[in-house]
Amino acid sequence: MLTSSVNEAVAFIRTDPALAAPDIELVWLPVPVLGEGLTPPPAHGVTLAVELLQPASHGDIRLASADPAEPPVIDPGYLTAESDLHGLVAGLRIAERLFDTAALRSFVGEPMAPWPGKVDDAKLATFVREHAETAFHPVGTCRMGSDDAAVVDCELRVRGLDGLRVVDASVMPRIIRGHTHAPTVVIAERAADLIRASKHEPESSVPRPAFR
Repeated sequence: MLTSSVNEAVAFIRTDPALAAPDIELVWLPVPVLGEGLTPPPAHGVTLAVELLQPASHGDIRLASADPAEPPVIDPGYLTAESDLHGLVAGLRIAERLFDTAALRSFVGEPMAPWPGKVDDAKLATFVREHAETAFHPVGTCRMGSDDAAVVDCELRVRGLDGLRVVDASVMPRIIRGHTHAPTVVIAERAADLIRASKHEPESSVPRPAFR
């Protein structure tokens, strides 16, 4: 079992053919995953997770008080954009159809709790609101950009400080549509080139290429 990543297969799909790019990722797991994965399953099973790739919902972080030692007030704002809820419901409908295909029908049985089974869109939306979780791919906490609100510039240098760069997924201006590992490697490779160039050339002669 330890040779498996558990996420054995994925598919990036469009819930609407008119979309320019996939909006949902389907993740196949050959085990039942209930709740946060800490609840012992009642039987053997499989899971098809539906992940929204680029949520439109926005939360906020606020100071709780003038005391710097007091934790901030964090409101992630999950599913505050109706489009996010609609996208997840549409993705779940596709997952239902996949489980009902000839290739899988003979291998799966009744749904495990808390999955409600075949219900209407309103009840399915309620299920999403009550049970949806995050997928832990955080980005954007040190956003890169050319505007005054950006934390790092287009060479990953922290604004207002000398000799400090941020080189990880936190510099991404927004969440990407795929997994964050490969793009983070690209960012690191680019940062290595920039750092090497800055050490071998006068600052005034270092090129300032655009970075996307």
